[in-house]
Amino acid sequence: MISILASCGTRKSDVKTVENVDLTRYAGKWYEISSFPQSFQKGCNGTTAVYTVSPKGYVIVENRCFKGSMKGKESYIKGKAFVVKNSGNAKLKVQFFWPFKGDYWILDLADDYSYAVVGSPNKKYLWILSRTPEMDENIYNNLISGIAKKGFDIQNLKKTNHKE
Repeated sequence: MISILASCGTRKSDVKTVENVDLTRYAGKWYEISSFPQSFQKGCNGTTAVYTVSPKGYVIVENRCFKGSMKGKESYIKGKAFVVKNSGNAKLKVQFFWPFKGDYWILDLADDYSYAVVGSPNKKYLWILSRTPEMDENIYNNLISGIAKKGFDIQNLKKTNHKE
């Protein structure tokens, strides 16, 4: 779900993140509900991410999906995410292959950490995540409305299949 190509440089952006993220609460399994299609996720179904806070201070990132269908071959990649200083843990730099790092900005987050919206400051990458494989349609529509107000092109959003 997180691209090494998201943005290697840091630029000024009008995209705002949430103020603060408790990484311990954020850790765990997330289901991709929808995303902007990316070449590295082509043909993915049942896309999930598992985040684990490392005692060394970074976050272990494990992304999985099934190619072609839910019964297809599993695709897996593991990386590390590093918190950007003074970001309230809402901005991370994710690295799957050295020396490349991509932006992982938490743009929206439920109070109970049941859903999140993650994107990049260049607005080319976006994911709607949930703790469950399905999301209430009203919540989803509210998130899309908020994403559009942040200047993301919601026409590019594609729902992720989690069913057989």
